[in-house]
Amino acid sequence: MKITVLCENTACGRDIDAEHGLSLYIETERHKLLFDMGQSDLFIRNAEKLGIDLSLVDIAVVSHGHYDHGGGLGEFLRINHDAPVYISKYAFGEHYNGEGKYIGLDPALRDSGRLIAVGDHLRIDGELELYSCNERERKYGTDPFGLGIKRDGDIRPDDFLHEQYLCISENGKRTVISGCSHKGIFNIMGWFLPDVLVGGFHFMKLDPGEDGGRLTAAAELLMRYPAEYYTGHCTGEEQFAFLKNIMGDRLRYISSGSSVTV
Repeated sequence: MKITVLCENTACGRDIDAEHGLSLYIETERHKLLFDMGQSDLFIRNAEKLGIDLSLVDIAVVSHGHYDHGGGLGEFLRINHDAPVYISKYAFGEHYNGEGKYIGLDPALRDSGRLIAVGDHLRIDGELELYSCNERERKYGTDPFGLGIKRDGDIRPDDFLHEQYLCISENGKRTVISGCSHKGIFNIMGWFLPDVLVGGFHFMKLDPGEDGGRLTAAAELLMRYPAEYYTGHCTGEEQFAFLKNIMGDRLRYISSGSSVTV
């Protein structure tokens, strides 16, 4: 399986652009997948530069209902006319950041006719499964860091029911793709016990100085699992560097334009 990063906060080459967001192109034995679409059409422009034809994608997944992961959904539907898009049934909720700014998806896309609403679990085929884990215990508490959802007219701390995870089983190995791990990276690792985890850890609000103890504990807990980690986006660059000093080769950064083979 080959994973190419089409969009991330940083870029690994001068000809590749970056934005706050995430988009991954994944080639498995059976599929050409798109996981998330950044916040604009940047992932399409980068794909063209990398020689990737997104019109040939046969399955797309939106990890959760935030603009930096599904903002490019409309652009994807414009250039790809066949791929179903798997998205949580809660993804079109009213999502806001700590300043009260709307950070959700374009509600006009809900009725595009291309979206497949996913509940707690969906087996697409023998290779691909989607999970929300909304019914599972969150052993480790999570901090929404000011992110909210409007319900009954009030903005409340987001419980991230709209987040889902893609599990890919190939060649005896289980890879989990997570957009931002809002339900907690430790919970996700405990739920799936993957061989490989790709996605953000949502540590970017933790200061490596003031919160060094929390980051150290996080690194030590992640190291208990015999997994490889590929991260970026909401993990934070400084936070990644802190974790990297502890986790070494078990942790790698993914930037726009980079590729990894799992």
